[in-house]
This record gives sequence, C-alpha cells and structure tokens, in this order.
Amino acid sequence: MKNTARAMTIAGSDSGGGAGLQADLKTFTAFGVYGSSVITSITAQNTRSVLGIQDIPPEMVGLQIEAVLTDIGTDAVKTGMLSNRGIIREVVKRVDEFFLEPVVDPVMVTKGGDMLLKQDAVDLYSSELVPRAKLLTPNIREVEVLTGIRIRKIEDMVHSAELLIDEGARSVVVKGGEFDEKVIDVFHDGKEVKLLKGEEFEGNKHGSGCTYSAAITALLALGKDMREAVTISRRFVEDAIKMGSGVGRGERPVNHSVWLNIKNNY
Repeated sequence: MKNTARAMTIAGSDSGGGAGLQADLKTFTAFGVYGSSVITSITAQNTRSVLGIQDIPPEMVGLQIEAVLTDIGTDAVKTGMLSNRGIIREVVKRVDEFFLEPVVDPVMVTKGGDMLLKQDAVDLYSSELVPRAKLLTPNIREVEVLTGIRIRKIEDMVHSAELLIDEGARSVVVKGGEFDEKVIDVFHDGKEVKLLKGEEFEGNKHGSGCTYSAAITALLALGKDMREAVTISRRFVEDAIKMGSGVGRGERPVNHSVWLNIKNNY
C-alpha cells in the first residue's frame, strides 16, 4: 500500500474559511496530501474584518503538535499565525524536539491592516523562528517589519531577502511586489536570487498568502525540491486568485479548488 504524503499546519483559525488553517487544509487536500492541524488562535473574521482574536494557551499548542507527530507524523510542516511570545516559544521548542524544518509564513498583518502578531513578539520571532525556517514567505508589509527596510523597488526586496538569509533562513520568498504592472516575488535559495514575474491583475485575494505557503508545503511533502515547489505554487495561487470563490461581501477568498485535476498541472 502506497504511503500517503502528510503535511501539518500550525496556524490560526479563520471562521470565514478563506485563510488560516482552513485555507491550508483545503490546499493540502487539493494536492492530494493528508493534512493535520494545530490551532494557535481562534479568530472571528469574515471577508470584511477581524472582529476578535482568542489565543490558545501555549501548552495546548505544544500538546497538539505532540499528539500529531507521535502518531500520524508529517512529511512537511508550515507555521502561520503565532500571535504572542508564549506561542512562539512553544512552537520553537517543539520544532527542535521533533527536528522539524518548517515553512514559516510570518502572518503579522491582514490585508485590511489588522495586526495579528503582538508588537513585543516581533524580536523573538526574528531571533528564534526565522533561523529555523526551511523557507520564509513574508509579504511586503511583513518583510518591512522583519528587516526594517522600506520596500520601494525590486532591489529593496532582493536586499531584504539577503538579510533574512544572513539571519539564518535557508531560503526566502518575498511575496507581492507590484512594479511596472508586474507582480514580483523574489526567491532566494541561499545561493542565488530569482525573480518570479507575473502580470498584475484584479482578483479575489483573501487567503492568498496562506494558500501560497500551504501549496509549497504540500509539494515538499510530495518530494518536490524547493525551487520547483515555489514555482508550481505561484502558478496555483495565480489561478486561485483569478478564479476566486465568489463568497462574501469584502475581500473575497481565493478558490482553493481551482485545479480540479491537480496532477495534470505539475
């Protein structure tokens, strides 16, 4: 019997289903990967706003990780919303305990401007989690928080990626630069920089960052190398945005089911 590829998300819950661990699990399933989840925070949110956030006690976060990994196991893991110092410390402890190499999506601020990471936790995140990242996937706002660099041009994105590599991340994708009617992601694999370019277009983008990092995690679980996983995932997210879900009255979620027969697409 063929073993099933497994991926685990350590992230916050989005009650609207478009982002967070719900987006991660939908994306894992789209790629034929079995998904497990560790809830770090509960958010009351929809497509228009975040109404409230309740963090899970750090020890419970740790117990969820232990429960999954001592039975089901995982072939790849990603982190999303880790909103306070206690949760970050617990996740770092368990990353070391179970020799994990996480895809780290530094979920810090929503597209609507709601802060999801407490300010006093930023330094700890940078010093403890960034150096443990197999891949770090910040967007423009997040990379500005992590590096202190104001992103105004592509060269700033490249420089910020280089700084994060210097801080210990093994590879970095800086997502979502919009220059000259192009959408630019900067991928640094620890050795060289590659610019991933696409046409700028309108679409449904809620959950796009979570979905991007989840797709990469799923493909790593399936045995793809990092460069291939990033390239395929970017194409998947572009299609998911263009063919958005059409639900809600605000920033609508991406369509996680956009590739109905996923194996024909990579």
